[in-house]
Amino acid sequence: MKTTLLIMAAGLGSRYGGDKQIDGLGPNGEILMQYSIFDAIRAGFEKVVFVIKPNHREIIERVCSGIKGVEIAFAYQEFDSIPDFYKIPAERVKPFGTVHAVLCARDVIAEPFAVINADDFYGSDAFFVMNKKLRELKEGEATMVSYRLKNTVSKNGAVTRGVCELSDGKLAGVRETYKITIDENDVIRDDECGILDPESLVSMNMWGFGADIFAKMEESFNEFLRAIPDGEIKAEYALPTMVDKMISDGELFVSVLSTDAVWFGVTYKEDRPCVVAELKAMHDNGTYPQRLF
Repeated sequence: MKTTLLIMAAGLGSRYGGDKQIDGLGPNGEILMQYSIFDAIRAGFEKVVFVIKPNHREIIERVCSGIKGVEIAFAYQEFDSIPDFYKIPAERVKPFGTVHAVLCARDVIAEPFAVINADDFYGSDAFFVMNKKLRELKEGEATMVSYRLKNTVSKNGAVTRGVCELSDGKLAGVRETYKITIDENDVIRDDECGILDPESLVSMNMWGFGADIFAKMEESFNEFLRAIPDGEIKAEYALPTMVDKMISDGELFVSVLSTDAVWFGVTYKEDRPCVVAELKAMHDNGTYPQRLF
């Protein structure tokens, strides 16, 4: 059974101050999604789909130029994919979130697929456990790779994470939690819930779905659009929010995969030096070859 990796790379990267998805962070100018592609191919994925802005097509093709043995496809996250019943405010600039991003790839995916962010590093083992589970998914099932909250925060500002609740090894719920910060004493908190358990499991948007998810996803996204107040120009529908709703409605059963993989990413430009150093160390110690492709 073929498995696909879907990379969401159409975000604006507003907090980072630029297009962080295409910022060269590796010792040879590698961008983070190249590490994900390398790890995915090594884990057995056979297809990679990029959800991008149209003006990034050229640079993504250049990124893919040395990749062998995997099918490449593209989808665009644009406003013309929004249903006609919803009238987009003239002032709206931002996309409609990660659910919309995945839906934009519907026409090029007919097999089980994993979803990741372009600007996160997930670790090799995460792709191995994900690929194995994707081949076992039944209709109405999904999966996710979780990470410890303490390993996903930034000392340079607030982050958003999907905080997970588990029951018997299954995902019982996921709460999209905004403005999570860590202070000088390593205490993690957010504005609404106060202090958070650093060992809490969180979603970093590494989800696994069967192709049957698209019909339910479209229905859920349309409900979201219908509920947007008139004049609202920033509302987004996040994958954790959708998954949480589907779990509550009994439409989806989500397994949680454990992994020893380490996550890191760039939310703010101040995060960049640490990520650059981490990547160089992994090339130096042989985790990655001198050149990925």
